[in-house]
Amino acid sequence: MANIIEVKKTVVNFLKENINCYDVTVVKIEKVKDLWSAVAEVYEDDSFLKAMNLPPKQVRLFYSVKVDSDLEITAFERMSSFEGIDSDDQ
Repeated sequence: MANIIEVKKTVVNFLKENINCYDVTVVKIEKVKDLWSAVAEVYEDDSFLKAMNLPPKQVRLFYSVKVDSDLEITAFERMSSFEGIDSDDQ
C-alpha cells in the first residue's frame, strides 16, 4: 500500500516525464478508499507564444492526477483552474 510521500513522488515524476514543464509542485493530495487524488501546480512555456515564434513566457497551470494503491497513474488532466490556491480565506 502506497503512502502519501510515495504518491507525491510518483505524481511529480509522471508529470516531469510526460509534459514539457520546468517545475512541479504538488499542492493537494487526498485519499478516498484505495484511490489517491492529487493536484499539481506546473510551470510550462506559453504554447501560444511558442507557436507565434515569440520569446517564451512561463505560465502556471494545474493538473489533476489519480493514482491507485499500486502507484499506477489511472488518470490525469489539465484543470481550467484550481480554487483555493490563491484564496485569502485561510
